[in-house]
Amino acid sequence: MMSPAGSRHGWVVVYLTLKIGDFVVDRDLGAVFGAETGFLIGRDPDTVRAPDVAFVTAARLPEELPEGFFPGPPDLAVEVLSPGDRAGEVTAKVQDWLQAGAQAVWVVDPKTKTVTIYRDRQKITILSAGEELGGEEFLPGFRLAVADVFGPR
Repeated sequence: MMSPAGSRHGWVVVYLTLKIGDFVVDRDLGAVFGAETGFLIGRDPDTVRAPDVAFVTAARLPEELPEGFFPGPPDLAVEVLSPGDRAGEVTAKVQDWLQAGAQAVWVVDPKTKTVTIYRDRQKITILSAGEELGGEEFLPGFRLAVADVFGPR
């Protein structure tokens, strides 16, 4: 059983969920999923991952969402680091998402106040305060100041 996340982690997850969610709903771009949502990204053996925030484009949404795990990866997987996360485990998650077909993975680090964007193994961008998240093809027009992601204090 995993121990609960800390308050900073929870705040960042909810903030990103709200900002991405409002943007997606206002433009009818697809669906945003919360941290407890499992995505079936591999078979034999079944591999299920649950990012902190996930977005799936409207084109990839089934007519009706399944009761069970979502079939396939999200287009965007957001992982918010906790103090106990190990670098190797995070790298493995990023690789799992990308190999399964995610278009991008955002790794949000509250300690360093950076967001690392992975689009594939070679396209990696690190953003910090003073820069903006955005520019993803599947979220056209989305912009969010990196400094805002980490809370009021």
